Amino acid sequence: MKTNSNSYTIIYSAVLVIIVAFLLAVVYAGLKDRQDANVALDQKKQILYSLNIRQFQNDADAEAIYNKVVKPEAKVDGQPIFYANVDGQQKYVIPMKGMGLWGGISGYIAINGDKRTVYGAYFNHESETAGLGAEIKDNQKWQEQFQGKHLFKDGDTNTIALSVMKKKTDPETQVDAVTGATLTSNGVTNMLHDCLSKYTKFFNAK
Repeated sequence: MKTNSNSYTIIYSAVLVIIVAFLLAVVYAGLKDRQDANVALDQKKQILYSLNIRQFQNDADAEAIYNKVVKPEAKVDGQPIFYANVDGQQKYVIPMKGMGLWGGISGYIAINGDKRTVYGAYFNHESETAGLGAEIKDNQKWQEQFQGKHLFKDGDTNTIALSVMKKKTDPETQVDAVTGATLTSNGVTNMLHDCLSKYTKFFNAK
C-alpha cells in the first residue's frame, strides 16, 4: 500500500485512534479504584469541615476522625443525611446541590440537635469566578457566618428562612452575601431553600 495514498492515511489514523482509546481505557480502569477512593475521602473532608473540624494532619487522620465522629449515610423521608456526634452533642449533616453563576455549587450543612439552628457549613463550586463567587468555597470566615443561624423564622417550621442576603433584615436567619457575587449568593439561597425544604418533616419530628 502506498504510504502517500488516502486509504493509507485513513487506515493509519483509525488504527492509531483505536490504540490510543484502548490505552486510555486501560489507564482509566487501573486508576478507577484510586479515583473513587479520592472522591470518597474528599466527601468525608467536606462533611468534617461542615462540622467545624478542619484540623487534621493527613488523609489517614481525616479518615480516622470521620469514622469516629460520623455514622454511615442514612435516609430520612428518602433523603440522604449523616448523623454525627461532636463532643457528645448530636448533629445532623445534610448534603446540598444547586446552581451558581457559571456552574454547579454544592455543600454540606450541619444542624444542631435542636433541628432549628446551624452548627456549621461548607460550600463547594465547580466553576465560579475566582475572588468573587469562588469565595463560597475559599472564604472560611464567610462560611462561619452560618454558625448559630436559625433555619426558621417566627415559628414557621414549614418554610426555610435561612438565606444569603445583600442587605440583611433578619440577623437570626440571614448571612451577608459574597461581595460582588450576587448571582452566586442567590444560588446559595436557592440551594438552601430547595434542599432543606425536603427535610421539614424531619425537622418537625419529635
